[in-house]
Amino acid sequence: MKRILTAAAAAALLALTTPALAADCPSGHFCTWQEADFGGQRANWSGDDGWWESWIADTDSSWANHGISGPGVKDHVRVYESAWQGGSMTICLAPGQEVGYNGAANDRGDSHTWATGC
Repeated sequence: MKRILTAAAAAALLALTTPALAADCPSGHFCTWQEADFGGQRANWSGDDGWWESWIADTDSSWANHGISGPGVKDHVRVYESAWQGGSMTICLAPGQEVGYNGAANDRGDSHTWATGC
């Protein structure tokens, strides 16, 4: 007996087997984009930055941590609302974490640091 897949069933099967699109961020880097869902211009760093460039400062809307992990490695990223890691922390990303949008952190980042945890 042959089975015929309906279009809806085929689409559901495809959704289960197709991986979600990952953020385009180089390995070993923290990246942030001006628009939600990793759109617009991207800034990326492999180390700390105490004062983001004017085009990305206070315009960050999505984030990805593609840092390298290991024992004792600073692999979490803390984003702050003021230069030189001042003010409140707006978002903290664990290794491998990608955030397409966060209303509380949106358009608030000015600096970041790598840390051993959040």
